[in-house]
Amino acid sequence: MNVSRARLALLIGLAGMLLLVLVIVSPMLLISMPSFLSEGRTTIDCEDTVQVEEASDSASTDIPANYLQLYKEHGEKIGVQWNILAAVGKRETDHGRSTLPGVKSGTNSAGAAGPMQFLISTWGGKARIPMSSQFNGYASDGDGDGVGDVYNPADAILGAAKMLKRNGAPENVRQALFVYNRAWWYVDQVEAIARKYAKSGDVKVPPQAEEECDEPLIEAAPSDVVAKILQYALAQRGKPYLWGGTGPDAFDCSGVIYAAYKEAGLLIPRTTFGQWPFGVKVLEGEEQPGDLVFFNSGPGTSANNPGHVGLVVSKGKMLEARCTRCGPIKVTSYSSRANRVGFTRPLQNPDVLEQLKKLQNAAR
Repeated sequence: MNVSRARLALLIGLAGMLLLVLVIVSPMLLISMPSFLSEGRTTIDCEDTVQVEEASDSASTDIPANYLQLYKEHGEKIGVQWNILAAVGKRETDHGRSTLPGVKSGTNSAGAAGPMQFLISTWGGKARIPMSSQFNGYASDGDGDGVGDVYNPADAILGAAKMLKRNGAPENVRQALFVYNRAWWYVDQVEAIARKYAKSGDVKVPPQAEEECDEPLIEAAPSDVVAKILQYALAQRGKPYLWGGTGPDAFDCSGVIYAAYKEAGLLIPRTTFGQWPFGVKVLEGEEQPGDLVFFNSGPGTSANNPGHVGLVVSKGKMLEARCTRCGPIKVTSYSSRANRVGFTRPLQNPDVLEQLKKLQNAAR
C-alpha cells in the first residue's frame, strides 16, 4: 500500500511539472508556429472572396502569354481556378499548339473541336454560333465579337470555365473534371499539371467553401431574424440538390431559401418565379445578408423572369443549391456571375413586415 502511494505521489509530481512546462512554453508556440487546418492549409481569411494563384516558373515558360492571360481572366470572371483551366488546355491540345485534327478546324475522331476540345453537341450544335441566337450549350463570346467560336481561344476557354463551374468547380474540381472527360486517369493528369502551374504547388479551394467561415457570417447578420435565416441555410451545406426539394434531406435553389425563411417564422413564395417579384428590389452594392440574388439561367428565363436564386450571406457571397451535377449545397461567390439580374429584399415586403410584427408581439 505504501509503495502504491509513493508511485501515485511521483505521478502527481510529474504531471504538475508537465503542466508547468506547458503553461510556460505554449504561449511561445502560439506565437512562433503558424496555425494549420486540415491537409496542411493555413488559417483561412474568410473575407477573401477571390483567390488568385500565382503562376509558377513552369507555367510562365510553358503557357503562351495570350493563353495565360485568358485562363486567368476567365477563371476569375467565372469563379474557377485558372490553373485547372490551364491544365485542361495543356492536356487537351498543348494550349492550342497541337497539329492534330480538330484543333484548328474540323473535329477529331471523337467529334471534339478547338483548343479546349468541346464536343460540337456540347458547344451548342455547331462550331460558330451567333450569341444572339437561342442555343443549349457552352458556346461563349470571350472576345466580344458577338460569336461563340469553338476554335477561338478566348471563346473556348470561357466556355470551359462555365462548364467546370456548372459541374462542381471550384469546390469539387475532381467531379468537374470527370464530367469534362469521364476518366479518372484524366482527372489525375489534369490535377498534376495544375499543381505544376501554381507557385504554391497546389489547387486551392476558395475560402467561402470552408465551414470555418460560417460562424462569422451568422455573427455579422444585421438582425436576429436574418441570423436565424442564415443559421438554418448554412446548416444545409453539403446536402444534395433536388428539383422541387424543400428539405429536410435535399433542396432546390428556391426551396432552401423558402425553408430558411420558414424556420425564422416567415412565409415567402416557394419558387424562384414567385420570389423574384415578391421582395423589394435592391440596388447592386446595397445588398445585405438575407437578401436574394437572382440569375438568368438559360432558355425560358430572362432579366424579367430569372430562373435561379441564391441567398446573400455576406457581400459577394451566397448560399446556393444550383443543380444536380453541380455538387452539394454550398457558399459561392456571386460577384463574378455574368448572368446576374438583380437583388431583392423579402424582409421589406408588406406581408413579411406584418409577419414580423406578429412575431415581435408574440415574443412580448
